[in-house]
Amino acid sequence: MRTPQVEPADGLPARVTIYEVGPRDGLQNEKGHVPTPVKVEFVRRLLAAGLTTIETTSFVPQAWVPQLGDAAEVLDALGEDGRGRTRPVLVPNERGLDRALEADVGAIAIFGSATETFAQRNLNRSVDESVTTFAPVVQRARAAGLWVRAYVSMCFGDPWEGEVSVDQVVDVATRLMDLGCDQLALGDTIGTGTTGHVHRLVDALAGKGIGPERLGVHFHDTYGQALANTIAALADGVTVVDASAGGLGGCPYAKSATGNLATEDLVWALHGAGVQTGVDLDALVATSVWMAGVLRRPSPSRVVTALST
Repeated sequence: MRTPQVEPADGLPARVTIYEVGPRDGLQNEKGHVPTPVKVEFVRRLLAAGLTTIETTSFVPQAWVPQLGDAAEVLDALGEDGRGRTRPVLVPNERGLDRALEADVGAIAIFGSATETFAQRNLNRSVDESVTTFAPVVQRARAAGLWVRAYVSMCFGDPWEGEVSVDQVVDVATRLMDLGCDQLALGDTIGTGTTGHVHRLVDALAGKGIGPERLGVHFHDTYGQALANTIAALADGVTVVDASAGGLGGCPYAKSATGNLATEDLVWALHGAGVQTGVDLDALVATSVWMAGVLRRPSPSRVVTALST
């Protein structure tokens, strides 16, 4: 299989950690039922391809996200492959944390919003109420020795409220990190971000004591900007990038949110720039071709398409 010509790029980190969200964010919006054994096999194939940080599932109520209603079953079937500090699960509240602790997970992620409208649509509560809800979740998770990530959605634009100011994002992000979270993920939920906006936000967060070493970036590719925005963030010192195998994903509460940055597209770009990821691109492409067959539609990843035809 073809590989990119390696020409090291100045100003990028030597190594990047890919935070794989395919099993959770990639599948959560699928309308057709994905069987539990397929989800388990998906995670194991991703592990075999060299991805070490994988968000496996979500303990949100089944009524909210029916596709992930089998979270406990998935983790039980994965066994040790679904545990540890590099296998986070998403939790919305203390009940979700209870279920995660029952499953013996080693890491969780909470998900807030930079805007009031999305907070109401996604969590059925205001931004202030969301922070209040998450406080005991983070406190209990840390007391149990779990690693905790905080997502902030709508950092670069909101389909209902329009432009979102950098100060607004920084305010919500700071409040979530002050709860005791280990990492902050900046979400471009509808894919409207641009490189200058990325630089401004990363700089503003650093000014509040949240440096790039504590950040992850989560870009959707609605406007074809996800990879460019990722490179901009890496140039600012970020070394954790969210991506979804095959470009799967979207947000069930924001119809304008299309797929995530494809992990294969990210790996091709990083390997070509001389940045290490630890990922076997051939094995990853094969995994996404397999999943595309399961879902009965082609992968939107440009690299998957190019390398599998």
